[in-house]
Order: sequence, then C-alpha cells, then structure tokens
Amino acid sequence: MVALNDLNDLLLEQLRDLYNAEAQLTKALPKMAKAAKNPELKQAFQDHLAQTEEHVNRLEQVFESLGERAKGKTCHAMKGLIEEGKEAIDEEAMDSVRDAALIAAAQRVEHYEIAGYGTVRTYAERLGHKEAAELLQQTLDEEGETDKLLTQIAETCVNELAEAGVEEE
Repeated sequence: MVALNDLNDLLLEQLRDLYNAEAQLTKALPKMAKAAKNPELKQAFQDHLAQTEEHVNRLEQVFESLGERAKGKTCHAMKGLIEEGKEAIDEEAMDSVRDAALIAAAQRVEHYEIAGYGTVRTYAERLGHKEAAELLQQTLDEEGETDKLLTQIAETCVNELAEAGVEEE
C-alpha cells in the first residue's frame, strides 16, 4: 500500500487505477461486441474498443507529462463491473433482452470512468498540471459521448424490442 501524503500522491494513485481499468476494458469490449446482436450496439462496442486503446495511450501521455512511469494498480471496481457484463453475456435471455442488459452493464462502466476522469482532471487542474488536465478532459468528453450513444441505442430500438420480447431483426 502506497502512502498518500498529498494531492499529487492521490492523483498518481487514481491515475494508476484508471490505467488498469482501461486495460481491463480492452479485454472485455471484444467479448461484449461479439455477444451483442443489435448491429448499432455491436459497432458501438467495436468503436469504443479503439477509443479505449487511445485512452490507454493518453494516460501514458499524462504520466509522461507528470514525469512518472505509466503503471497500473488493480482496479477492483472495474473487475466487478466487467464481471457484471460477463453475467449479462452468459444470461439465458432473448437477444434483445441480452442487448439491453449489455447496455446497462456498459453504462455502469462509463459512469465509473466519468467519475474517475472527472476527479483526476480536477486534481490535475488544482495542481497546475495543465497538459495532464487537458488530456484527461479529452477522455472525459469521449466517455460522456459513449454514454449518450448507448442511451440513444437503448431508447431508439433495443429497449422497445426487449419490452415486447422480440428478437433482433
């Protein structure tokens, strides 16, 4: 366990957590994409995988801007969120209902990331790490856009099909 003596120590600890969270997500998203039957949802997961890989690269830039080596620490929260996504994949359910469950699991992940990136961006700003704050804001914006896209997919087709108990068309 690392001693947290000031806000900078906390910033680094939180960045390490996010770095590991994003790495875990790069392994989970292909499985979610494969399980999704709705073409828009499948594409959203595939696109978010590429974006998540960029988030990992961006976090490496953040560490570099802070004069630190990029390394992660196990993010137990993301482990749990991914396990919930795995449960959605493994459920015996109609395709449309599974897709709705996948969206729910993915949005929990997005909300976790939004909270994490908002926090570290604020710390970086407070500590005068302008470059890091800008990079973190960019990722925060992208996580918010992904969350909105998932809501749109749910509201425009998936939830309606799931409600009616209808398979994907």
